[in-house]
Amino acid sequence: MACKISLLFFLLMVLGFIQQVVMLVEPQVPCYFIFGDALVDSGNNNGLVTRAKANYTPYGIDFPQGVTGRFTNGRTYADIVGQLLGFPNFIPPYATVTDEQISTGVNYGSGDSGIREETGSHMGDRFSLSRQLRNHEAIVSRLSSLQRNKTFTNDYLKKCIYNVNIGSDDYINNYLMPNNYNTSKVYTTDQFGEVLVQQYSQQLKTLYNLGARKIAVFSLALIGCTPTEIARFDNKGRPCVESINDAIKPFNDRLKPLVDRLNQENIDASFTLINFTNIVPLETVARLPINVPCCQVREDGQCIPNSIPCLVRALSVFYDGLHPSDTGNIAIAARTYKAISPLDASPYDISHLAKL
Repeated sequence: MACKISLLFFLLMVLGFIQQVVMLVEPQVPCYFIFGDALVDSGNNNGLVTRAKANYTPYGIDFPQGVTGRFTNGRTYADIVGQLLGFPNFIPPYATVTDEQISTGVNYGSGDSGIREETGSHMGDRFSLSRQLRNHEAIVSRLSSLQRNKTFTNDYLKKCIYNVNIGSDDYINNYLMPNNYNTSKVYTTDQFGEVLVQQYSQQLKTLYNLGARKIAVFSLALIGCTPTEIARFDNKGRPCVESINDAIKPFNDRLKPLVDRLNQENIDASFTLINFTNIVPLETVARLPINVPCCQVREDGQCIPNSIPCLVRALSVFYDGLHPSDTGNIAIAARTYKAISPLDASPYDISHLAKL
């Protein structure tokens, strides 16, 4: 009975959110830049030599443009946040963006990428966060040349929203793969969390130095509750693999102090933490009968090419073994944009960040 009530509440929230999206007509900020991994990738991996790409069916089955490289059946949560911010079109991927498009933003997200350079390398090429930042530096230079006024460009970039969601693959495709990477042999979970945050801090400072002032930093979701990690590891009869959730906790626990410190050191900037763990209580989701992939999945959690997905995709939280469905992404985006709990975002949700 509790599962049915939770699902009903979830669907009602989805319907209310869709109505909210329809009402918005004008962008609240001039541009929107997206950094991260497969949760936000919109096609940047398509041209890379890697198994981490989603440019085949059944991905994109419900997306207006069909197969694009998004790791879901429809929109990513970053796409939906863009719609809530009032952008009429989806923010284009860096791989195909044109000069006419860059003034409204660029999506640099890359599946299997991480804070660490080696993360995801066993799958092939990918744009690590450091590479994404170098790509952004090139875009800032292009934008400055197009606008022909560096001061104007600097002021312009300060008004934009920057969405940064990365770090999951530093665990899924690094620390939790001792046969491929030595990080778990070199670092305890606490040490690894500290090392990651130290590097992440420098990368966020680089983003600040490139003109960003409104920066949303996302914590990691409870990846031990995803279907693929539950299948890979022994969950000991529990809804989630608790050892994995315990492993990412030292990283998540350090993010709020990091955001606070960045705000103190850069008084002209507004960093905010979006608490993915609170927004998506996957431990609750894992107890629901809908906590199964909608598509048939490979060992790495991605959809098997050309397989037949579930028929009622609106009732699926996960599309493949690791990534949310369009329905799941609606729920994520709704509370990312407009927090319903003080624990969802600190100090601002994205709707308030846009107004600063």
